Amino acid sequence: MKALQAALRAEHAAVYGYGVVGGRVGDERRADARTAYDAHRARRDELRRTVRGLGGEPEPSAAAYALPFSVPDSAAAVRLAAELEERVAAVYSDLVRATEGARRGAAAEALREAAVRAARWRGGSVAFPGLAERSRASADGAAGASPGA
Repeated sequence: MKALQAALRAEHAAVYGYGVVGGRVGDERRADARTAYDAHRARRDELRRTVRGLGGEPEPSAAAYALPFSVPDSAAAVRLAAELEERVAAVYSDLVRATEGARRGAAAEALREAAVRAARWRGGSVAFPGLAERSRASADGAAGASPGA
């Protein structure tokens, strides 16, 4: 349930963030922003239903979310969209590990979709979507780690 609630929180934040992106992004990317906004709303709503179906109370969205940086123009909006997708991918990566069966498949699909959107916004991809921060942490700690640790 914890990983599902984390995914729900990430989707709430993404919906909020895409409201900012949509207000700042240029006309040439506005349709992309709208499509992503709609996708995150649909995922958010599905996660709410899943949490309820498991007997939990879905976490509500916050009134506002802190953005990772200022978004004064279209270029910053594009960077924000990529950042939102990377953050969502990371949370779905955790959900893939925490679930099995159909829920794991749905989480993997959400991870894939976020990774594709991030690549489109960024203009390139990463080797392991959703694991960038883990890759950095592993590299930083690899010097003293023993095999299999």
